[in-house]
Amino acid sequence: MDTFRVMRQDDNGQRFRVVGGIGREAAEALAAEFEARGHKQLYWVEAETAGDSRARGPYG
Repeated sequence: MDTFRVMRQDDNGQRFRVVGGIGREAAEALAAEFEARGHKQLYWVEAETAGDSRARGPYG
């Protein structure tokens, strides 16, 4: 099964992993939920790859 992560970019352009290891549908729903909160941050979904070294975020 393919896994995905939700990413966030803050006002300073820094990018963070919010949560990972979830299905595409769940990732897209979570990203949409965060976007709907009206913050200035940008959220998007990325596919994960085996051995991905991207830092873990606060939720996964």
